Amino acid sequence: MEIPIIALIAGVVALVFAAYLVRNVLDYEPGNKKMVKISEAIHQGAMAYLNRQYKTIAVFAGVITILLSVAINWQTGVSFLVGAVFSGVAGYLGMNISVRANVRTANAAMKGGLKEALPLAFRGGAVTGMAVVGLGLLGVSLFYYLFRDPFLVVGFGFGGSLISLFARIGGGIYTKAADVGADLVGKVEAGIPEDDPRNPAVIADNVGDNVGDCAGMGADLFETYAVTAIGAMLLGYVLLGKTSAVEYPLALGAAAIVASILGIFFVRYSGGSIMGTLYKGAIASGLISAVLFFWITIQLFPVGVTYSDPVRGAIDVSGLDLYFAALVGLGITIAMIVITEYFTSTKYSPVKSIAKASVTGPATNIITGLAVGYKSTTLPVLVVVGGILVSYHFAGLYGVAIAAMAMLSVTGIIVALDSYGPITDNAGGIAEMADLPEETRKVTDALDAVGNTTKAVTKGYAIGSAGLAALALFAAYMQEISRMAEEVGKEISILAFNIADPGVLAGLLIGGLIPFLFAALAMEAVGSTAYKVVEEVRRQFREIPGIMKGEADPDYARCVDIVTVGALKKMSLPGLLAVASPLLVGFLLGPLALGGLLIGCIISGLLLALTMANGGGAWDNAKKLIEDGEYGGKGSDAHKAAVVGDTVGDPYKDTAGPAINPLIKAMNTIAIISAPLLV
Repeated sequence: MEIPIIALIAGVVALVFAAYLVRNVLDYEPGNKKMVKISEAIHQGAMAYLNRQYKTIAVFAGVITILLSVAINWQTGVSFLVGAVFSGVAGYLGMNISVRANVRTANAAMKGGLKEALPLAFRGGAVTGMAVVGLGLLGVSLFYYLFRDPFLVVGFGFGGSLISLFARIGGGIYTKAADVGADLVGKVEAGIPEDDPRNPAVIADNVGDNVGDCAGMGADLFETYAVTAIGAMLLGYVLLGKTSAVEYPLALGAAAIVASILGIFFVRYSGGSIMGTLYKGAIASGLISAVLFFWITIQLFPVGVTYSDPVRGAIDVSGLDLYFAALVGLGITIAMIVITEYFTSTKYSPVKSIAKASVTGPATNIITGLAVGYKSTTLPVLVVVGGILVSYHFAGLYGVAIAAMAMLSVTGIIVALDSYGPITDNAGGIAEMADLPEETRKVTDALDAVGNTTKAVTKGYAIGSAGLAALALFAAYMQEISRMAEEVGKEISILAFNIADPGVLAGLLIGGLIPFLFAALAMEAVGSTAYKVVEEVRRQFREIPGIMKGEADPDYARCVDIVTVGALKKMSLPGLLAVASPLLVGFLLGPLALGGLLIGCIISGLLLALTMANGGGAWDNAKKLIEDGEYGGKGSDAHKAAVVGDTVGDPYKDTAGPAINPLIKAMNTIAIISAPLLV
């Protein structure tokens, strides 16, 4: 059977398994009427926002589909449209089940404790994970099977990137504007708990957890998965010119889907560490993937290949060389998880140092948090550099692309860890608002504390994988430029990319600038929208005095509407920056300057995203550490300072930082698509 057909079947299997998990989760009882009412409010708010967001994005997608079909070819236009639709569907399916799993997790915590609640929350998150990899592999393998040319599949990755970009920006603005508004007035000014039903922004806050982390992360890793596979296929096509090299990434993706499905069954709580229980699934998936990768590699490359690497010249690559490159990708995944947990978990010194600094006020909290964020870039970058050098040693430039694909192949289980977070966060909120027993809240708090770390870990994984994926895409862009130039009698090679060239240097500087400008626009959007939420919550506390006594209901809908409108209005400009900047540089300064733009964006984007994601996660868990009783506990001066730090960190880790991932890949895919026009 042909590998594209096997990959298609694997994608369908992932979607069927996701449907099985949906039924498994929905079979669990949702709890009492009060719990269901709260859950329905979260569900309605989340779906209403997502529907409005996708209607807005559909306008952009429709225009770009027409432009690509006319300027490039109809195949690129069609694949772009399907990629955009699949990306939206991945986020939509995941969020839809997450907002139903939250109340069931709260009920499971009340009835069966951690033993029932933990696997239920994880299976809810696994729906998103399997939908992401299933749709991603299905789309890439389908278009490759139909067109037999990986360059005609690039549009699929661009469609995923564009939707992911808007989903990350819009969802991030929504979730953090609501969170900041709820925290500043509820916790700091009114002195009420985080999920207190008296807070008018509490429903918007819970909705935001889902649209930001479930829908946003689902779309983010969908496009990362798709463009990484496409980038590896492109290099296999251009460098090796062999069908086996083009289809190898599809085979790795199919094998890892099987491994991820098996790994999900390893997540069973039998006491001890919650994080350790979750990691059982990830470890099992990685080990099974490693075994399957070996068999696949030997089957596809029994005698090895020889190809002309653009830097090293002619090199001989055996099947074992490619297998070792794939193992490097799995190794980077493990390293990124361990490093990110160290910098963001309450168990280790970085978070503890921020909590201790909170004793002397918000200023020292923020200074220490910034320092932790900056330091957290060192080890991940060294790991990525080491991965690039080792995989390149084994199999040249193609080996780097295979390492990236191997890293992304286990996306299914990683996204499950991420989506577990908002489910348990919402479960804790429902337990608080529905006045469930104190023991239930202790269970949901324990689940939520781990959820903060899993969300941070998956962001670190997503950023690291984005760096590798973008390098593969950059290499594919330069190879395509060289190929197209040769066809029209021009001399442009990857070796012509020289930083002494003023155009290339200008591109590098502009590319380095863009992630900072992009992040600034996202942060400003959160700040301005959060300001409106703060004013609205203060108004309701002032004008409806019965709220604080529990004698009157807050107007939750008003806060939901404020963040919905704010997110939709503010997401357009950063999105346009990502689409327009590579086209402007490419057509005004030339294809080599555009190459400089891509490299500059990859380098500064990787560092800035790591700083924001890890620093924000550390601020969040420093607050959690104090809330658990350190340095005076809830209500203390240290807690108030930690809330301020967490408020700064929230848009860092959930809006600007993660949105840089799709920014980088969208710019690279646009460059590849526009290469024929540029030459």
